[in-house]
Parts: sequence; C-alpha cells; structure tokens
Amino acid sequence: MSAVNDTKLKSVIFLLTGLPSHGATHLWISVPICFMYGISIVGNAVILFIVKTNPSLHEPMYIFLSMLAITDLCISISTVPTILGIYLFNSREISLDDCLAQLFFIHLLQCIESCLLLLMAFDRFIAIHNALRYASILTLPRIAKMGLVALLRAMVIILPLPFLLKRFQYCRANVLSHSYCLYREVMNMACSDITVNIVYGVFTKFLTMGLDLLLIFLSYVMILKTLLSIASYKECLRALNTCVSHLCALLFFYIPDISLTVIHSFGKDSYPLLQILLGYISLLLPPLMNPIVYSVKSKHLRVKIIRVFIK
Repeated sequence: MSAVNDTKLKSVIFLLTGLPSHGATHLWISVPICFMYGISIVGNAVILFIVKTNPSLHEPMYIFLSMLAITDLCISISTVPTILGIYLFNSREISLDDCLAQLFFIHLLQCIESCLLLLMAFDRFIAIHNALRYASILTLPRIAKMGLVALLRAMVIILPLPFLLKRFQYCRANVLSHSYCLYREVMNMACSDITVNIVYGVFTKFLTMGLDLLLIFLSYVMILKTLLSIASYKECLRALNTCVSHLCALLFFYIPDISLTVIHSFGKDSYPLLQILLGYISLLLPPLMNPIVYSVKSKHLRVKIIRVFIK
C-alpha cells in the first residue's frame, strides 16, 4: 500500500495557467513578458555593478539596494522558466517536486524582500532622525548581520511549506490559477485535511509580511514625527524626497500581493483573469520598477550609471 501511495505521489502533474490565448497569440504575449524580464535582469545587474565598482556608493542605503537587487534577480530567475515555457513552448505541465521547489523559492525570496524593505525603512529613519551618527550606527558588519538575519528568518519560516505539501495525496483536477506554483493553490489541490496547512499559511503571512508592514508603518510614523520638529520647510521636503524611492518600492511590492491574497481568500474561483494579471504584476513589477525608480530618484547613482554608459 505504501508503494502505491509513493507512486501516486511521484506521478502528480500540475497544469499551469496563462492568459487566455491561442496559437500565434502566445508568441505575441511572450514578447512584452520577455522585454520585462530583460529590463529587470539588466537593470538589477547594472545596480549591482555600479554599487560594487564605486567605493563612494558603499553606504548603507546603496548596500541595502544591492541586497534588494539580488533578491529581485533571483525572483525573476525562479519564475521565468514556467511563465515563458507556457507562451513560447506551450509547456503547461509541472511535476510535484518541481512545483514544490518553485513555490519554496518564490515565497522565500518574497519573505526576504519584505524584510529588506523593512530594513530600508529603518535606514531612512536613522538617516533622518540621527543623521550625525548614521554611518557609525549602520556599519558594514551590522548591515551584513541584518541581511543574514533576513535570510535565516525566511529559511526558518518558509522551509516547512514544501514538506507540509509533500505529505498529501492529490486527487483533484490539478489546474493551477497562475503560471507558477504558490503554496495556497497547491494546498487546495490536496484531497486530505489541510487545516494544519491553512493555519501555518496564515501564521507565516502575518509573521512575515504582516509584521514587516506594521513595523514599516511605525518607522514612517517616527519619520514624520521627526520631520514635524524640523523648522525649515526646505529641509523637511529634502528629507522626504529621500524616502520617495522606498515608498514606491513598498507600493510595487505590497499592493499587488495584498490584492492577490484578498482575492484568493474571498474571491475563490471568481475573476480568474484578474488573478492571473495580479499574479504577473506581483512578481514582475517590483524587479522591473525598483532599479528604474532608484536610478531616477538617486542623483548620485544616476550620475554613476550615465558615466558608465557614456564611456
């Protein structure tokens, strides 16, 4: 009986879903997606190269930005095989093991990115609240320890997810709503009691993105409190201007993810097209826009990039 169950488990195949299209339309849809992936990879790689090769950019803000760029690169790499596989090769099938590996890396990287956005909010608070001691508080060893804590926290919280799904038998129509695997969707395909998985899934969401978002909100409350005590209107605007890039990164990351979570929780099988679009936006938009926004808003970084391309 055990051998039969193992055979069923290993033969599980999930079908990924793309945008509704037929024949040649698939190729046309793949063009903007390939373009977005290309811009994301090149943009984040340029950020990493510029920060690494310019000692003047070895500051806390740009080091955190480099960590964010690495995370965005990894997110793009973890999702591009299945998304482009659908539109270029009409390959919709994915095995259980491949699906579990993909969802592990997607959720792990999203958890790391959420923590990095929290650390960047803390960076902005220190830069505004205690500018004179900014460099002495956020030293390179401390930043490295913060990055390590973000990685370890994500590993500890996300690592149980694939193991919780691996123990199930899947006997339903295994058609997923997205072009990649997510924990909640694979969990709903199981024909077993998933109560423990639901509780742990909610727990991980609140412990990671929920807690991070709350702490980010408190950081900006403290930033605003500090700015209100500044007498000069120009100084206040100048300080707020340094937070614009980070606020944009927060919007790009949290709004699509929260919207998708709400639809999965309350919309169930309604609005399938909206689910697919939000899924693409939540994974493609942050890696695409973060390097663009930071390059445009940071004059120091922008000048370095222009000089490289002029040479």
